[in-house]
Amino acid sequence: MNAYQVMWIAALALTLLAGWTDWRSRKIPNWLTVSGFFLGFTVNLALWGWRNTNWHGGKASLEGAALALILFLPFVLLRALGAGDWKLMGAVGAMLGPVLLLFVIFGSVFVAGIMAIVEVIRRRRIKETAKNLAVLVQGLLTFGVRNRPGITIDNPGLMKVPFGVAVAMATVICYCAALWRL
Repeated sequence: MNAYQVMWIAALALTLLAGWTDWRSRKIPNWLTVSGFFLGFTVNLALWGWRNTNWHGGKASLEGAALALILFLPFVLLRALGAGDWKLMGAVGAMLGPVLLLFVIFGSVFVAGIMAIVEVIRRRRIKETAKNLAVLVQGLLTFGVRNRPGITIDNPGLMKVPFGVAVAMATVICYCAALWRL
């Protein structure tokens, strides 16, 4: 097993455990995300030193974590994403570095979108969701969303998708794609 595979295995273990936890409790605990961050940074530093030319090492680990935390911070501030999901992405960035993190991010957003579509269909809320999307798109195009009580992040009836599950699935998919390339 080479150093590259060690990082993927660590990322898989982290995201699968986080996905399972998120599925069961809709929370991702700090002990998991913080330890994942420190594990990712420490292992990257031990395996590749501070800076490696192939986007590995301690510096790349910190860049990956920072990239994830910066990209997802607006969603956390809008309460469209939980803080546990945010910290999970930071830990994944610390393990995989910024380049591989981007693939996991795109995969996670894609998988979460599919999960949301399935949930909308399963709950038979297609019309309501389409109307809400129309209001949101209109608001984006006119730089202001009309005040509608049903369209708010604080709505208790809001359908929520466990993003940790999407991250776990995307990490597995990206790992399989990386295996074919190795």
